Amino acid sequence: MVGGVEMEHQSSVSVALIVGVTGMAGLSLAEALKQPNCLGGPWKVYGVARRPPSSWFPPSTVDHFITFDATDSADTRAKLTPMANEITHLFWVTFQFAVRDEEVNITINKAMLQNVLTVLKSSPSSRLTHVTLQTGTKHYMGPINDPVRSTQLIRHEPPFHENMPRLPYPNFYYALEDLVASYAPSLTYSVHRSSIIIGASLRSAHNALLSLATYAAICRHVGMPFRYPGSRYTWEHFCDMTNARVLAKQHVWASVTDSAKNQAFNCTNGDVFTWKSMWRLLCELFDVEFVPLDERQEFDLVELMRDKGEVWDQIVEKYGLRRTKLEEISCYDILTPVLRFDFQHVSSMNKSREYGFFGHVDTFRSIRFWVAKLKQMKLIPSYEH
Repeated sequence: MVGGVEMEHQSSVSVALIVGVTGMAGLSLAEALKQPNCLGGPWKVYGVARRPPSSWFPPSTVDHFITFDATDSADTRAKLTPMANEITHLFWVTFQFAVRDEEVNITINKAMLQNVLTVLKSSPSSRLTHVTLQTGTKHYMGPINDPVRSTQLIRHEPPFHENMPRLPYPNFYYALEDLVASYAPSLTYSVHRSSIIIGASLRSAHNALLSLATYAAICRHVGMPFRYPGSRYTWEHFCDMTNARVLAKQHVWASVTDSAKNQAFNCTNGDVFTWKSMWRLLCELFDVEFVPLDERQEFDLVELMRDKGEVWDQIVEKYGLRRTKLEEISCYDILTPVLRFDFQHVSSMNKSREYGFFGHVDTFRSIRFWVAKLKQMKLIPSYEH
């Protein structure tokens, strides 16, 4: 009888597999799922990453941490098979973006997701019911980081909304959407198209806030002005962002809400800002002087920061920060094009609201929260006056 009760309890528990758990979205997802009032709970959480967790990762956010390389089908099968029949929900919040050729990105990212789904669905007693897929606004813009194709793109006009047709360019987001959709009706899925994600992690390839924080710290350390590396258009026009915690809530909501199944949703904070006003806030938080935009002093942030690794090492030593390498925690090459858009980078949240998701946050309060978090994690300096 006891064994029967235990078996019944086991089958009723939601079991999450978060692939990419050490990234900004993945960490916030794990934290959300372990909250006692989380939708669909209680949750058992397996976290996956390519590398073992280091001391900055809070172990209480997952029940089990698994390390494997999803590009390697044999490694994926060996590490994932023992718990494959437990998993009810797959949260896919990872990607590999090692090259600028979008065709290669399609091959790599599709193989990763296929390898994981193959193991989870091949179990005779598979319980997998839903996959959440993290993508972004490149869905509406095309492969903006492909050096050849980016010069030929014709994007959609903002504000971006979910029923806009696909663009006629290769895009690994499209390939991943098609892959999860091919498993219907044996499972359901949801697609989450975020804007610029803001959070705190050492292992996010596209961490805009940490990149700006390191840039500011280096400027302060060597006495350079903290100049805006973008265009006048983005300086004066609207943009939006995505708090990693809002994004996590949307993933969880869609995974347990029937009406949200097999749908795509934009995910932003629900407000907009100009980079001019954002720059004033960043100057305050990073303790540097605000410098108005001067287009006569246009510069290349990537080139400016290329030889600043030793300066960052000095900052780490001086302020007793967690030992990091500048090239591992910054993404100046990814950030720069975003700051030079010639259109307003804004997505509509109407569909999410119509379907019942009302998560939102004030972007400036969000920035203050995450900068404080980065300081608390000893990733960036905290200056005492």
